Amino acid sequence: MLFDRSIWLIILEIYLLFIILYFLIKFLFSSKRVLGISLVFVLFIIIWYFSGILDLVILKSLLDYIFPLLPVIYFILIAPDIRRSLDIFLKASDKQNEFMIGSVNTKNQILDAVMFLSKEKIGALITIEKHNSLEQYAERAVTINSKVSKELIINIFAPRTPLHDGALIIRGDQILCAGAYYVLSDNEKVDNSMGSRHRAGLGISEITDSLTIIVSEETGNISIAVEGILVKGNDREKVQEYFNTFMK
Repeated sequence: MLFDRSIWLIILEIYLLFIILYFLIKFLFSSKRVLGISLVFVLFIIIWYFSGILDLVILKSLLDYIFPLLPVIYFILIAPDIRRSLDIFLKASDKQNEFMIGSVNTKNQILDAVMFLSKEKIGALITIEKHNSLEQYAERAVTINSKVSKELIINIFAPRTPLHDGALIIRGDQILCAGAYYVLSDNEKVDNSMGSRHRAGLGISEITDSLTIIVSEETGNISIAVEGILVKGNDREKVQEYFNTFMK
């Protein structure tokens, strides 16, 4: 009986170690940034080890002083990546069964505002909430809780106004908040010409099921970020098509 119990404990331990190693390797290879930081720290450990074997006294003394700080420095550097991985992992579990659907008038108000902002080359970042709650971002932004209107959206993103740099979050027929900030995407496939607005829009689409409209202040081009994908939608019909697919 004791032998059987020991076997099962060994199997359980191996299984748990396999799961831990699987997620650790998956995290390390999740981005070149994490992998690069990890390799630098591994290199430090290798140098520290061989400095002892080769009796490199000065180098060994210096590394002995730095070595206890390495784990702290490492976790500080990869903290944003850990948070991002957790957000992606929790994306499915954070889903609400129902979400508030914007009316036809709300769609038109958003669409009219986006086309105006595009024409005038006014930068904008508009996120429409779906199943995944954006409350954690709204809490750190400026609460609006107002009916969606073209005029209000345009005024929020007007240049040199306090809220024009952040994101506007829409829930159903209400503008939930403005001046929200997201974690930027580190997707290496994104065009290098894309600015922080595009990376923010892509970032929130990677960790929630929201739809984000980005208007470039340099070109006036309209991009749509959804499910970790960034697509162009410069004409009204294209943007409306995404609205109709998403807001239903």
